[in-house]
Amino acid sequence: MAEFPQVTDNTFEGEVLKSDLPVLVDFWAPWCGPCLMIAPILEELVQEYDGRIKVVKLNVDVNPVTAAKYGIFSIPSVLLFKGGQVATQIVGAVPKKHFVEKLDAFL
Repeated sequence: MAEFPQVTDNTFEGEVLKSDLPVLVDFWAPWCGPCLMIAPILEELVQEYDGRIKVVKLNVDVNPVTAAKYGIFSIPSVLLFKGGQVATQIVGAVPKKHFVEKLDAFL
């Protein structure tokens, strides 16, 4: 399994909001079963959208400020940030097709 870059409350602005590439942020926690279920899908997206998006993870247990700022109440929640703004949101363990449709609409 690939290791995704981890962002924190302190690094979120620089890594996500100021990124030149659109960033897919996986709001997750290690105890969350559905979060672990979508990890392989995110790995595939990293390869398929190489150079077009960046994928990072934010552990909501360790970084509650950012999770609260974006209204994350249910995990997994995956937000696509483009130009520092939320472009789209995917909540729950959904099929890869759902991720691809949302990404393609904004890339």
